Amino acid sequence: MTDKKADLAGPGIGDYAELDKILPQDYSSLLSPRETQNAVFAAKDYIEDNLCKELNLIRVTVPLIVDVESGVNDLLDRDGSRTPIQFHISNDHDKNPIDAQIVQAATKWKRVALKQFGMNLGEGLITDMRAVRKDYFLDHDHSAYVDQWDWELVVTEEQRNLQYLTQVVEKIWKVLKGAETRVQELFPRLKTDKYPNLPEKLTFIHAEDILDRYPELPRQQRETQIVKEYPAIFIYGIGWTLKDGYPHEMRAADYDDWVTETTSKDGRPMHGLNGDILVWNPVTKRRHELTSMGIRVNANTLKTQLDITGQLDFLEFPYHKALLNNEIPLSIGGGIGQSRTFMLLLKKAHIGEVSATVWPKILKEMCKKKNIYVLE
Repeated sequence: MTDKKADLAGPGIGDYAELDKILPQDYSSLLSPRETQNAVFAAKDYIEDNLCKELNLIRVTVPLIVDVESGVNDLLDRDGSRTPIQFHISNDHDKNPIDAQIVQAATKWKRVALKQFGMNLGEGLITDMRAVRKDYFLDHDHSAYVDQWDWELVVTEEQRNLQYLTQVVEKIWKVLKGAETRVQELFPRLKTDKYPNLPEKLTFIHAEDILDRYPELPRQQRETQIVKEYPAIFIYGIGWTLKDGYPHEMRAADYDDWVTETTSKDGRPMHGLNGDILVWNPVTKRRHELTSMGIRVNANTLKTQLDITGQLDFLEFPYHKALLNNEIPLSIGGGIGQSRTFMLLLKKAHIGEVSATVWPKILKEMCKKKNIYVLE
């Protein structure tokens, strides 16, 4: 069970000797660095335009830094394993200072922004979010620099159910499949028998059912096994404690609703109104997460989840008080990894081929030996 516990919030592989074995041995990029940049922005434009059309979103600006006292920064997991970068702005000779944090994601900020931008039912927003996650292990698909399409949409209490969640996920999948078609039209070399395309449809499965299939395996190994069988899946219910005593993966208690009881198609009780899209990556031959999303907590489930996680003190933050007082809209939202998506669509072996950031010397040398050239 030690491996299961260690895997709950593990940001990456965690061992460069292991990564050396995992990176492909026979890799050659299908596109030059220049072609790659053209393809990245073609995919980016397509995805942003079509997410706006499918989900009725508008583009809005998004902060890189937030006030610590607001409580809107994303803590990612509830175990404290990934903490934000914090700094002091002395401002006015420290008479009117601000303690600020670099965002790790815009998850909670977006919900406040729905009110700020006057979004009505069925309307939403999308951001070109940039963040820093300093506690990641830097491997083939984890970077300290994070880029996401963070989106949020106003819903009703009646829409807080698995049927509505599924409909939204299917619209997102339609956009991602469309982007795959678009980049292959522009760059025909991307269509190759060596790396098969994404399946037309997602398979939807509960985290509880995946555990039943592979009860002895930790989370990432369970996910790897299931995407070998179903190459594109959406996992329902991430955060609720499963029958082995662990959640499928840690989820913070103050954005996704992972406590609400639901019912499977065959009538069994389940939990959670959230989930992840994962696919099989034929280049890396590994599980590949594209997006985490969900219907957000309401006042009742916020209190329940904070009680479960021992974080009721969060209710003193302005954001959490606004939720309790029903001052900000009910919503559904998520974050789609931009570089993760580009890496997959452009058949890349490493996220650094599509995203310029910092990498340790050991990783750069390892990649170069394998004909993988990361951007800096």
